[in-house]
Amino acid sequence: MTNETWGSMRQELIASVGRNNFANWIEPLELDALEDGVATFRVTSPFVGDWVSRNYGDAILNVINKSGRPAERLVFEVGPRREPAAAAASAHGAPANGVSANGTPAEVTPSHGPAGARASSDRAAPAVLRGEADDLPGPDLDDRFTFDSFVVGKPNELAHAAARRVAEGGDVTFNPLFLYGGVGLGKTHLMHAIAWELRRRQPDLRVVYLSAEQFMYRFIQALRERQMIDFKQLFRSVDVLMVDDVQFIAGKDSTQEEFFHTFNALVDQRSQIILSADRAPGEIEKMESRIVSRMQSGLVVDLHPTTYELRLGILQQKAERFRPQFRDIRLADGVLEFLAHRITSNVRVLEGALMRLFAMGSLVGREVTIDMTQECLVDILRQSDRKTTIDEIQRKVCDHYNIRISDLVGPKRTRIFARPRQIAMYLCKQMTQRSLPEIGRKFGGRDHTTILHGVKKIEELRGKDSQIAEDLEMLRRALEA
Repeated sequence: MTNETWGSMRQELIASVGRNNFANWIEPLELDALEDGVATFRVTSPFVGDWVSRNYGDAILNVINKSGRPAERLVFEVGPRREPAAAAASAHGAPANGVSANGTPAEVTPSHGPAGARASSDRAAPAVLRGEADDLPGPDLDDRFTFDSFVVGKPNELAHAAARRVAEGGDVTFNPLFLYGGVGLGKTHLMHAIAWELRRRQPDLRVVYLSAEQFMYRFIQALRERQMIDFKQLFRSVDVLMVDDVQFIAGKDSTQEEFFHTFNALVDQRSQIILSADRAPGEIEKMESRIVSRMQSGLVVDLHPTTYELRLGILQQKAERFRPQFRDIRLADGVLEFLAHRITSNVRVLEGALMRLFAMGSLVGREVTIDMTQECLVDILRQSDRKTTIDEIQRKVCDHYNIRISDLVGPKRTRIFARPRQIAMYLCKQMTQRSLPEIGRKFGGRDHTTILHGVKKIEELRGKDSQIAEDLEMLRRALEA
């Protein structure tokens, strides 16, 4: 049986093992021989042979036998393709450098043959790219998550610039690059964008992208199967290691220990490390201090909560992307602005709400108005309604500036009290549904025009005074937490 014949059989395996599993495990197999009931395949490491045998051995044997060529067991060899005679010798009792199909691992002798598995050119780029790292599966990179589709605004411009710099390759500048922020703020988008850009610029670069949960799973599996050498070789032979949601390994001592040594080994060989988490390194509970220290040794970048302007920019981009699919749908003026103002939780919710509106407009055949938007998104809008109260804002502002509530709402007009008062008014207008007269009553019975003046003053200073902009961002994050 030739590799061409095996190639035709592989299509049948896609349905039984799934496209992703097929791409990661079955597709890279190279058939050496099928003689005397033994099918011999070439693999890139003992780890791969063991995994394929235990998980897909029966499926492979079944499809071979259905072709009319009897096969009783599988042998997986590491290294260059063997001659058919050598394969036959293994089948007749010579030491089989492989793994039997019943799941019992046999001795596998590594060689210095080619390490790379063949990648298919007609599928989405895998999250593990080229080299021995191809032995480790990962989720496919999302082709929507590129730098071109990332909307840049003040809350994420530093993270975007740092990701761009790392994606350019060359000398390692920031190691590690640590991206952190809340749900739906763009961490995963930037991680995928970096991987895509690295792949485009340097196709031969060995890049591994996976979640911290997958890292832990592979580590536990290697321990259980006594294949720690293979595990270490997989992770320490890469050029770029990207780990998403690294906070997941906190509190898992053995996984942290291995991650620590992997981290050190990659830094020593000047391989790039890119990490993401939902909080800053020093704020991850139960993370070992030595790991925290190394995470902080590179560039740590925060993706801030989205602003109204950024949310509106994202909605405008998403709307353009949806238009080819919904050509006849028209959004009334003000709909995108309404969504950007009301839905502040995260970008995923924002995108889902917009998609629902396009679908609704397509089904009913009418223009999408603000009234229709409120009716269609009643559940999302109710959930996204700002629950922050004026009292909470006043307390946070007083704590931040170390002043008393009585001074904040009182008549004193000195700068030390007037500026925090205006900031509190601004936040009340932005983060609550209260009217200006209602806000004025909470600030010592002030007129609504006084509140409006304070709001406009802070809007003006926000673009000029970096300290006020930073204070506003810190207070907003504290109130939304």
